[in-house]
Amino acid sequence: MMDAIERDVMEFDVVVVGAGPAGLSFAIHLKQLKPDISVCVLEKGATVGAHILSGAVIEPGPLDTLLPGWRDNPPPVCVPAKEDEFWLLSKQGQRKLPLPPGMHNEGNFIVSLGAMCAWLAPQAEALGVEVFAGFAASEALVDDSGRVIGVRIGDMGIAKDGSHKPSYTAGIDIHAKVTVLAEGARGSISKQLVKQFKLDADCDPQSYSIGIKELWQVDASRVTPGKIVHTLGWPADNATYAGSFIYHLEGGRVALGYVSGLDYQDPEYKPWEAFQQWKAHPLVASLLEGGSIVSAGARAIVTGGYQSLPKTELPGALFIGDCAGLLNVPKVKGTHQAIRSGMLAAKHLAESNGENAIGFDAKLRNSEIYAELKQVRNIKPGFKKGFWFGMFNAAWETVTRGASPWTLKQKADWNTLDRLGTAEPKRDYVSRTLAPRDRLQGVYFAATSHDEDQPIHLKVADTDICATRCVEEYDNPCTRFCPAAVYEMVSDESQPHGKRLQINAANCVHCKTCDIKDPYEIITWTTPEGGSGPNYQNL
Repeated sequence: MMDAIERDVMEFDVVVVGAGPAGLSFAIHLKQLKPDISVCVLEKGATVGAHILSGAVIEPGPLDTLLPGWRDNPPPVCVPAKEDEFWLLSKQGQRKLPLPPGMHNEGNFIVSLGAMCAWLAPQAEALGVEVFAGFAASEALVDDSGRVIGVRIGDMGIAKDGSHKPSYTAGIDIHAKVTVLAEGARGSISKQLVKQFKLDADCDPQSYSIGIKELWQVDASRVTPGKIVHTLGWPADNATYAGSFIYHLEGGRVALGYVSGLDYQDPEYKPWEAFQQWKAHPLVASLLEGGSIVSAGARAIVTGGYQSLPKTELPGALFIGDCAGLLNVPKVKGTHQAIRSGMLAAKHLAESNGENAIGFDAKLRNSEIYAELKQVRNIKPGFKKGFWFGMFNAAWETVTRGASPWTLKQKADWNTLDRLGTAEPKRDYVSRTLAPRDRLQGVYFAATSHDEDQPIHLKVADTDICATRCVEEYDNPCTRFCPAAVYEMVSDESQPHGKRLQINAANCVHCKTCDIKDPYEIITWTTPEGGSGPNYQNL
């Protein structure tokens, strides 16, 4: 790849993009198997864990295999699961439901995935892995033969107008025999490579949800450490796939969140507001009243599963974890799959002395990782036909252990919105008093930070569409689906409908919902300067 700027080059046997559970597990296991292989892990967050957000309840089996003594020195947030509850909510009431088999959490642990990754990183470094936080890989380096030969770290010190500030530093090129993409859901480099090499030609479009999470400090007498609560129903309507979680931690803290499928149809739907409405339900409000928010954030969740799994290899590179799309939706878990895939990739590369990615995809599809996805493949797609059909279908698929002779299709999330006036669901919302009052306050609790004088990292290919067709057809859904109020239509009498798009890029919490849900596919999320973005604490 030609480039006019003279760049420094660093060389490793393997470079890993993303210091999440998949990337760090891969690096640890590869060094366990082949101590002499040089491994570098790049993390765009200012610190390892700063951009990690998940529920999270983990199945410990893969971690037991990776680090057999981990229970003697667990992550800082690690609470054994003790009891499960599953509720169907109406506007003011609730009904307790039987617990689906996949949601039994006995033997599992409630963790902060961000804290867990911060705990894993030094263990990788102790084995000789070089972990570089605050360095955002901005693009893949591909040679003339079509082989990935590494990644480029984004330039630092570029002003908003594109000029170089006194602090300008050209990004380094990291060359490696194999590049391991562990970027999480909707990775920017992974997205480029999937498109360039048509790795999704033989699968359905990928599907996503948005998860919005808060950590609260509440009256300790209301908290039962280890208790896990999930809900379905209100405030979602029959056509919207959504659900929630409440995880009771130690020290009077609770982690809670709301997940909305990004295949929703209503152009006026607001995922962030749905979460706040859910908190106003008596079951939740009684827990939170008088408490305070500690931290908050949002993240896309990859939910396509079995039928949306792209080819996970190409010459010089492979995909693992949520980057590949391995989350088990009915279980509401992906960390065990991420660790498994990292270890499988490490074993594969160790067998070729860290030199050959080809062959990994076949091994993945012949593993327990793939078998687990196949068994639950029809559960989430079944909810596209409505809540009650989805529940019946989920029960059937659970009883038969996925033995149905059919596989339901996935549809791209950007292509599911109804036009204005097509459907107007009854929202049945209530007035609410719990914090945060609005999305900007939520951004504050995400502790997000971007240098205002840097290029806008959210690229809109044609803003004329925003001011014309999108106003008429969808009423600018980007102003509602973004949980951080990044997109705003402001007054401008020179525009056909008297308003234009304004991008408040400094608010961005890197959830990537805009890149997924925009109905015209004209928004592209790119990496800002390394170290920019949220600074999640124990999420």
